[in-house]
Amino acid sequence: MAHSVLFDQNQVYGNQLPADGLEFYQTQYVDPASTATGAGMQGSADEFYASSYGTAMPIVERSWVAAFGTGGFPNEAPLLEELGINFMHIRSKTLAVLNPFKPLDTEIYDDSDMAGPLLFILILGTFLLLSGKSQFGYIYGVGLMGTVGIWAILNLMSQGGIAVMRTASILGYCLLPIVFLGSIGLMVDFKSTQPGLFAAILPIAWCTYSSATMFVTVLSMSEQRLLVAYPVCLFYTSFALLTVF
Repeated sequence: MAHSVLFDQNQVYGNQLPADGLEFYQTQYVDPASTATGAGMQGSADEFYASSYGTAMPIVERSWVAAFGTGGFPNEAPLLEELGINFMHIRSKTLAVLNPFKPLDTEIYDDSDMAGPLLFILILGTFLLLSGKSQFGYIYGVGLMGTVGIWAILNLMSQGGIAVMRTASILGYCLLPIVFLGSIGLMVDFKSTQPGLFAAILPIAWCTYSSATMFVTVLSMSEQRLLVAYPVCLFYTSFALLTVF
């Protein structure tokens, strides 16, 4: 509704209109907030501003439910993608370890995925804990020192080099046979049975062959396979000893 800014134009002082001709102008100003709430419009004042001025800003729900839900801003990347977790790559790398004789797809090793290795290390430590061996500190210590050592050796041997996180990713995925050995240790006491000691040879050879094949394929070092396999074999032998003893 139109109204004057200060007072109505027909208001008089002493029954006389202002003689100086300074009549106040009429205005069509309307308060958007009052219109959005008082005129029966749906939505808040923010939505009215967005529709009135043509900005069409998306209204994002602000609540604890929205914070822990699946909603978000439009065209926003999923949380797992922002964290660098790709379930298809985890599945492909795990299958590559389980079947080391299958030709490798080098594209799946372009990223430094650590979700799978951390999961395998956690499962291995849990198996050892259930069998009466609290070895979490040794697992992380041997894993860290061994990864740094193998990374340094590979960079000295290869021309292109490899990142330390990619080295840790490959070594971590190839730890899967040792995890199987730890699961068997829940049912069999390796120290009390002599054949149990020789049971660790197969997982060590499996891990060594898988990781050496991956490193040789990624770094194009086919003529240096045995040189790559030697430090890797020592690395997985340390984990096997932690599992058996």
